[in-house]
This record gives sequence, structure tokens and C-alpha cells, in this order.
Amino acid sequence: MAISSLGVGSGVLTSDLVDQLVAAERKPASQRLAFNEQRTEALISAYGKLRSAVTELRLPMRQLSSPDNLKAFSASSSNSDVAVSVDSTKASRGSYTIQVDKLAQAQSLASGSFADKDATTIGTGSLTLQVGDQTKTITVDGSNNTLQGLANAINEANVGASAGVIDTGSGFRLVMSADETGEANAISIGVTDSDGNNSDAAGLSQFAFNATDKNLTQTVAAQDAVVQINGISVSRPTNNIENVIDGLSFEVKAEGATSSVKVEQDTGAVADRVGAFVDKFNALQQTIKGLAGFNAETGQGGLLNGDSTVRNIQGQLQSILGRVVPGLENASVRSLADVGITTNYETGALDFDRDKFESQLKANPDDVTALFAEQGRATDSQVEFVRSGGETEAGQYDINVTQLATRGALSGANAGTADVTINADNDELSFNIDGSTSASITLTAGTYTRDALAAEIQTQLNGNSALAAAGRSVSVAFDAVAGTLSFNSGKFGSDSNVNITAVDTNTAADLGLSVATGTAGIDAAGTIDGRSAKGDGQVLFLENDAGPASGLQVRITGGATGARGSVNFIEGVGERTVNLVTNIVGSDGSLESRTDSLQRTMDRIAEDRVRLDDRIESYRERLVKQFSAADSLIAQLNSTRDYVTQQLAALAPQNNRNN
Repeated sequence: MAISSLGVGSGVLTSDLVDQLVAAERKPASQRLAFNEQRTEALISAYGKLRSAVTELRLPMRQLSSPDNLKAFSASSSNSDVAVSVDSTKASRGSYTIQVDKLAQAQSLASGSFADKDATTIGTGSLTLQVGDQTKTITVDGSNNTLQGLANAINEANVGASAGVIDTGSGFRLVMSADETGEANAISIGVTDSDGNNSDAAGLSQFAFNATDKNLTQTVAAQDAVVQINGISVSRPTNNIENVIDGLSFEVKAEGATSSVKVEQDTGAVADRVGAFVDKFNALQQTIKGLAGFNAETGQGGLLNGDSTVRNIQGQLQSILGRVVPGLENASVRSLADVGITTNYETGALDFDRDKFESQLKANPDDVTALFAEQGRATDSQVEFVRSGGETEAGQYDINVTQLATRGALSGANAGTADVTINADNDELSFNIDGSTSASITLTAGTYTRDALAAEIQTQLNGNSALAAAGRSVSVAFDAVAGTLSFNSGKFGSDSNVNITAVDTNTAADLGLSVATGTAGIDAAGTIDGRSAKGDGQVLFLENDAGPASGLQVRITGGATGARGSVNFIEGVGERTVNLVTNIVGSDGSLESRTDSLQRTMDRIAEDRVRLDDRIESYRERLVKQFSAADSLIAQLNSTRDYVTQQLAALAPQNNRNN
């Protein structure tokens, strides 16, 4: 703030002079702080650009670090009425001939004709609807004993079927359709008619439709899809044919359609993923060149020229991408150069020979997979590598098995080997599988050999929706020597079991099956790298902090107890690059550390500005005090001068008279 009173006494030591002196004092420090602030902001921005470019490497390399992404397959169908989709993680090369014999259908039923849908009564009582494994009983009384009332009640029951009323022009008919296709979703309707007759075509019993009473008209039969795959007949409840060939599913659209399906390795898709990584790496090199390069013509270097953080990032990436992958020293593919990815030593960029890569992928798929992704190679054919952990180090680890995993099982009693007749007194069974899934089945009436009976139980269990939804399975067999039916869970380990929870009246006598608890399975046990491993079904694994093999998981699918060879764990460049990028850009990484340091510099600059303001304000106050004091002194001297001058002027006339 200018001090207007300054300079009154001297006419020189004015507030303007104070402002000029203060500005001159502030300028060098202010310019230095502004320069430092501008440079620090530029460095923060530069490291931000570098962080973004490094982070861009992570996605393509994460894709390449997954073995499934290096096994791309494509499938083609010669007929649009047979659509095919492929899961590259499970598919393999092959050719198949598909012939569609039948399409899956949802059952439809229709009633007789009624004069009015809302006014004509249809009778009272109750209907028991069964669709698949769902059963509901509907009460029909004075509130809903019309066609429309019954249709609404069926829809509200949510039993797996829907109903409606059609105006034919000559009357009204109830139509009912199963929600799902397939024979297992056929509709069965039992009636308890208030008129006392549950099977005639009068009253509510005119809607009966079951094994004995068919008072409704079946307009569309429940039907499974039936296709032939290379001459082998396969049936499914829907027109989506799945779980027949690993990695393939088919959607069939027309009966009589025939198609040739080919599954081939799609090396181009894998090459595209590798090309995406090369592009991102080269973009990083361009970013580094712009930030840290040196222009010989201008003699100017980039803002990060000579920066140790940049040099360390480049060095670490080159160490991973230019080396022979440990564990592949004797393989056909050992380094990126072997698959056509080489470094241009003039620019630092990567050159990608796409043709060479695709050729190596076709010739050495396992080695190329190990080059990029993690892979475990077991010396025992019945030991499978499952996965590694975050702490697993590349290396070879011995496997020793002390206990093989078993599946939960249950055996019935001896019911003999003679043929058995299935009827309403022995056709229902209920199970609990693996402690978590309940499933009820109804066997098809008829006379069976014991082997055929086991096959019928197997068929019903395979088609059970509850088991399918939970991903559970059970295998059924008949032991002719013991005369018993046996059940084995599809799952291994201590969580697997088969329990029978309910049976029919004569099931125990006819089938040898009664309510019983099975024997739970056992988890695998053993050691990995000499350390005690935990078991989960067939999987042996080490937890973290268990040495170099921490987190390693292997599956023991069979064989004997004892030494089972070793697993050579190979960590490819993809996984290592992902880990490196994560470390670089993470909260404890070098870029974060450098940025934090620069941010602290910005904070110090802000503090220095405050201190500068305080110092300059103090300087101004000191100048004002000094100038005020000098101005006052000068004013006094001027006053004295004026007084003396006046006195001398007064004495001059008197001196003249005396002379």
C-alpha cells in the first residue's frame, strides 16, 4: 500500500520510491520461485504422460499372459440352419458333420370349446399341475371357475407353463404351453373334481391330461432336439446343443438340415493381440523419446533427458523382453526374437514379423504359450498344473502324493439281479448331492433289467434341472456280483457325497434303495517342493509364505501315492511385464515416488512464496520507517534553514543603515 505522507519533508523519499525498491527486492526471488514452479509442474505433467504410456502396456500383456488367449480357434458351418459358436479356451481342431433329425418343442395343450370365456362356468375342485420338476395345486372355485379365471390362475402359479384363451370364432378355448422345450418339461394335469368324477369330460375333469386321462388336445408334443454328430445320435431339451464337443455349441434351426462344421486354429487373432502389445510398446518409446530424448541439431534435450527413473524403466523392460525365458532354455522357442519380435537398436522400437509369429504358433503352440503366459509342465501325465500364486517363482518343484482324492459314494442293499418293474409304488427318489443340492426324480414306468434300471436312473439324474443348474452330477452303476446299485458324486474331495433323502413305498424292497447317508469323499494330500500341501478335492496347493513354490496348485487326476515327478513352472514375458508395470505405476512404484517428491517441491514453493511475502512486507515496513525518519529530519533541517535565512534577511537592512 502506497504511503501518501512520505516525501512531504524531502520531496524525494516518496511512496513511489518505496514501491520501486520493494519491487526490486522481490523480483529475483519471485522469478526464481516462478521458474521452479513452472519446471516442477512440467515435470509432474511429463511423469503423468510417462505413467499413462507405461500403463497402456498392461492390457495387451495381461491378455497375452492368459494361456487361453493364446489358443484362439474359429469355427465355420456350411449351413446357416446350424449355427456354431466356439470357446477358444476349450476347443481343438476338428471337422464334424451335423444332421438335424428333430427340433426341440415346448408342449402345447388345448381345451374344448366354451360359449364364453368370462361367463361360462367350467366346474370346481382343484388342478395339480406338474411341469418338469415343478408341481403346483390350483384351487378352482366360484371366484375363478371360468376359462379366463383358470388361465389367470395358471399364470399366477408360476409352475413353468403359461395359459391363455383363444377366440376361434365359434367359441373360446383354453390353450396352455410349457415355458421350456423338451420332453422333461411336458405338462401333466391331475384333477380333483367336485362332481366326484375325476376323469370324465364333464366339469373340471375335462382339463385332465396325464398318463391315464387325456381330456385336453395335444396340439404340439413335448420333444427333445435330436441331432447326429458324425453319425452319433445326441438329444438335448433345447435347440442349443451344448456339452457334446468341448468348446463347441450348436444352435439348430431346421429339421433335416445338414452341415459340415470345421474348427481351426485362429492364429491371426493371437497375432492381433501380440501386434497390439508391440504398438503400445512403440508408443511408449515415442513418449520417452519426446520427454527424454536429445536433439543433436538444436543441442536441446527433453525435460526428462538423463532422468534415472526413465533409464530404470527402459532397463527393466528390456531385461524382460530381451532375455531367454527361464525354463525354455532347451525349447524350440526361447525368446521373443524366436517368434519374430525383435528390437530395432537404432530407435529402440520393436519390429514384429507377423508371418514368423504365426508359423511358430502353429509349429510350437506350447512353447509360444509358455513364452508369453505362465505354464506348468509336469513330468507325470496324471499331474496337471492348475495355476500359480502371486509369490510363485519360476522353477522346478517335486510332487509327492500321500493320499489320492476320492469321490463321495453310496451303495444300496442287495435286491437281486432279476428284472424289476417300475410303477407308482417305487418310481420316486430324492437325493442330496454334495451337501448342497437337492434333486428329485421320477422313473419311467416299465420293466427293466438291473443294468437298464441303472441307465434309467442315470438318464433321469442327467436331465434334472436342479443338478444342472448347480453344476453337479452323479454316476450310477449296477454291481451284478453284489446285486446293488451304486452312486458316485461327480465331485472329488471332502465336500462330495451322495445321500438318499426320500424313497417310495416299495423302493427298498424292489430296488434295494432306502433313505441313507453316503460316504464322503477324501481330499488329496501330499507335498510340493518338500513342503506340506493342502488338499481341495484333487488339487494340492501351497499357501503364501511357503517358499519359492508359494501359491502353486496342481491337480492329481490318478496314479499311485509316492513320488510323482515334478512340475516346471515357467513365467512368461506377459506375466512378468504385467507385474513390472503394476509395480512401476503402483502406489509404491518409482513413478508415484517421483511424483510425490515433485508435489512436495510444489508445497515448498508455496511455503517459500508465503515467506517471501512476509519478508517483503517487513522490508517495506522498514523502508517506510527509515524514509519517515529521514523525511522528518530533512523537514527539520529545511525548517532550520528557512529560519536562518529569515534571520539573515532581517539583519541585512540594519547592517546597511549602520554602514
